Amino acid sequence: MAELKITKNNFDAEVMQSTQPVLIDFWASWCGPCRMLAPVIEEIAEETAGRVKVGKVNVDEEPELASAFQIASIPTLVVLQNGKITKTAVGVQPKDRILDMLR
Repeated sequence: MAELKITKNNFDAEVMQSTQPVLIDFWASWCGPCRMLAPVIEEIAEETAGRVKVGKVNVDEEPELASAFQIASIPTLVVLQNGKITKTAVGVQPKDRILDMLR
C-alpha cells in the first residue's frame, strides 16, 4: 500500500480513528532533505502494509495540520497510536531508525 495523502479533511478518519500505528511524514516539495527521505518512506509503506499506516502531510497545503503538530522543521516524522503521539524525529533518518520508531 502506498503512502496516504493526509489532509485536514481525512485526518480524523485516517489517523485519529486508525486501529494501526500511523507514521506521518511532514514534508514540502521544495525541501531537499524531504525529497531524499521520500523513497525511504515509500519503502516503509510497502514493507509495513497491513501493520502500519504511512501518511504524508504537505506542510504548504495543510498549514493547519503543521501548526497543530507544531512543525518547525521538515522533514518531521511523527508516529501516532490510538490518536496519541508516541514518537517524533526531525530531519532525514535512516530506514532502520524509522522502523525502530514503529516498534
